[in-house]
Amino acid sequence: MALIDETPIDPTEGWVADHIRQYVQSGGTEGHEWQPGVPTLLLTTRGKKSGAARRTALIYGRDGDDYVVMASYGGAPAHPDWYLNLDADPEVVIQVGEQVMPGRARTAGPDDRDRLWAVMTAIWPDYDDYAKKTEREIPLVVISAQ
Repeated sequence: MALIDETPIDPTEGWVADHIRQYVQSGGTEGHEWQPGVPTLLLTTRGKKSGAARRTALIYGRDGDDYVVMASYGGAPAHPDWYLNLDADPEVVIQVGEQVMPGRARTAGPDDRDRLWAVMTAIWPDYDDYAKKTEREIPLVVISAQ
């Protein structure tokens, strides 16, 4: 079954769960802008171990026609699960406002890193603080809608 046809598993607790619920129940008319000037998309990946569709909300930026998200995990020492899922299967579904579309994700390479980091920190400056909290290099993910 195609990922876009599946009902994803959402978090059940916390602000991310509340945000996703609002986003989905409104059909994307609410929740796209998490805070003023801070747009979010919903990212659905296929679980690396479970094979289940899993959804999360992420701040995003734009790079031409592509969407950019950061696997910051608030500066935690490990990558978030959604990022690890992309290693196993880069096919994703994103919801941006009212629009739901399939996409393909890739980790940005070193040639694009500084430019995309600037795009994302212009939206959410705390990413710089998250990078200082962890020894890992925080991946930037580019999603091309298909």
